[in-house]
Amino acid sequence: MAPSSNVVQMRIHTLHALLLISSSLVIHVAAATWCVARSDASDQALQTALDYACSAGADCAPLQSTGLCYLPNTLIAHASYAFNSYYQRKAMAPGSCSFAGTSTIAKTDPSYGSCVYPSSPSLVSTI
Repeated sequence: MAPSSNVVQMRIHTLHALLLISSSLVIHVAAATWCVARSDASDQALQTALDYACSAGADCAPLQSTGLCYLPNTLIAHASYAFNSYYQRKAMAPGSCSFAGTSTIAKTDPSYGSCVYPSSPSLVSTI
């Protein structure tokens, strides 16, 4: 005995609803990226780029002597943090991690200890 058309119709609607629900549960996760200083960049170029990043919108407060990212107190570490802050605040826009060739995109989180590098614009402090 074949099911009535109402039962078939109801099964089709239920299946359609389940497909809609399951398709809305698909989460698209973009790979996190960070902008960091290149190890082969000259100190002079890094300092110039660091100064630019801090004056153009990067959050450089954590790099102050009382900040969570002050140590290690090296130019490359401070430049990396500032470059990434700028990059994230610019929503990872193309060209926001160039810094005259002193930076590169990293796929490995450079955070260490209490120094956390934001991995998305929503995680960047705006204070």
